[in-house]
Amino acid sequence: MNITDYFVNGILILLVVRQIRGSRLDLINLVLPVVLVSATALYYLRSVPTGGNDLVLELVLAGAGAVLGVLCGLTTHLRHKADGVFAKAGFTAAALWVFGMAFRMGFAFADDHGAGDAIADFSRGHDISSSRAWVAAFVLMALAEVVARLVVIRYRAYRLTSSAAAARSVAA
Repeated sequence: MNITDYFVNGILILLVVRQIRGSRLDLINLVLPVVLVSATALYYLRSVPTGGNDLVLELVLAGAGAVLGVLCGLTTHLRHKADGVFAKAGFTAAALWVFGMAFRMGFAFADDHGAGDAIADFSRGHDISSSRAWVAAFVLMALAEVVARLVVIRYRAYRLTSSAAAARSVAA
C-alpha cells in the first residue's frame, strides 16, 4: 500500500465518524458515500476479471460486503422528528463498518509485508487468475457494503415516516 491507499482508506473510515455523530437523512447523506466509494472504485478498478474462479471470488466478497452493509443498516439507530428522519450509527454499526475496512486494509498490508507468496499459492490453488481479481473483489465488497447500508437505512426511514404518517391520520 502506498500513501494514496492509506489516504483513500482514511477518508472512507472517516465516514464512520460522520455516521456516529448522526445527522438528518438528506440528499448529501445519500450521495456522499456513493460518490466516495465510486471514486475509489474508479481509482482502483481497471477491470473485473472473470477467468477461472475470479467471478466466484468477486461474488463471495461482494456478498460479504452486502451482508456487512445490511447489518450496518439494521443496527443504525433511526428517529423520526418533525423535520425528518435522523440516523446515528451505534457501536455495532460502526464496528461492522470498521471491520470491513480493516479486513480490506489488512489484506493489502499482509500482501505487502510477507504474505504475497501465500496469497499467490492460494490463488493458483483456487484458480484465481491474477491480483486484479483480488482488487476487483475488494472494491466490489466495499461498493456492496455502502449500497446495501444505504438501501436498508433508506427503506427503514421510509417505513418509519409511513408509519408516523399513518398514525397521524388515524389520530386526526
